[in-house]
Amino acid sequence: MVCWGDNHMTASVCVIIAAYNAADTIGLAVRSALAQREVGEVIVVDDASHDGTGQAATDAARGDSRLLVLRQPRNTGPSAARNHALAATSMPYVAVLDADDYLLPGRFAHLLAIPGWDLAADNIVFVPENDAGTRQAVPDAQPVIASLTLEDFVMGNLTQSATRRGELGFLKPVIRRSFLEDHGLKYDPVMRLGEDYDLYVRALLKGARFRLSHRIGYAARVRPGSLSGLHSTDDLGALLAATEGHLVAAARSPRDQAAITAHQQQIRNRYLLRSFLDRKAEAGISGALRFALSAPANMMPIMAGVMRDKWAALRGAQAASPEGRALLG
Repeated sequence: MVCWGDNHMTASVCVIIAAYNAADTIGLAVRSALAQREVGEVIVVDDASHDGTGQAATDAARGDSRLLVLRQPRNTGPSAARNHALAATSMPYVAVLDADDYLLPGRFAHLLAIPGWDLAADNIVFVPENDAGTRQAVPDAQPVIASLTLEDFVMGNLTQSATRRGELGFLKPVIRRSFLEDHGLKYDPVMRLGEDYDLYVRALLKGARFRLSHRIGYAARVRPGSLSGLHSTDDLGALLAATEGHLVAAARSPRDQAAITAHQQQIRNRYLLRSFLDRKAEAGISGALRFALSAPANMMPIMAGVMRDKWAALRGAQAASPEGRALLG
């Protein structure tokens, strides 16, 4: 291992890719990670795929010994898969890459050069699902570097309109592995929604220094989908339960508690809407209305959620799509 300085180190990053039925996209993800000279290891956790994901990852590496493919005997979800990879690496830094996304050139050289952090993230560009992965990073002459507090991060995840939810939870930072180990932090294995958000919040609650660069280094593919139907009721319930733990841990900070409470309320409203739609699918509109009326205080957020979805559908998918723009302005 060759060191450049405190935060400047080659072959020091482990890129973790949890993959399920991602044979069509995993190759680009693996190649983009191996192309970064700071990457000492790429761990693909094939989460019991049925489509040859593991072999596609191996083929993409073309014999590069830095690739390790781990196969799960059963599907465990992204959190447990990432924990499996975390336990298998000894690299000082870890970074998550989704199996259908890819990294832009020079990403880790830029992030590792930022001083004083436990988590360091950069800007994300959202690209079409069929993007060929030919984008190049265009570094700013003087990229904006900011520090994220817990309040900043949580508030950056609040929905601002009917079609645009808060996006800081999309961030994919490089994380100092020693910080995770020192504080006993890992992904919550029951979570399949908001698992990154939950980990970052718990790290910030432990005093993590979170630095954010406006330079674009990560490309995220956009896949079409319903605003309400992307996640199950159980997924939302697990995220809602996680926010209760965040509130308890933030008890000494009224500002942090206020931000977490606002985020929790939005998650609760989404959970109520998803439960309402479940009842409608199971028992028809009469059964759904009985559910909504069983707790009068729940009626308003449910109806507001229904109207937001109908309005979004009328506006069309293109209006809600972030394709072609960056996460940070």
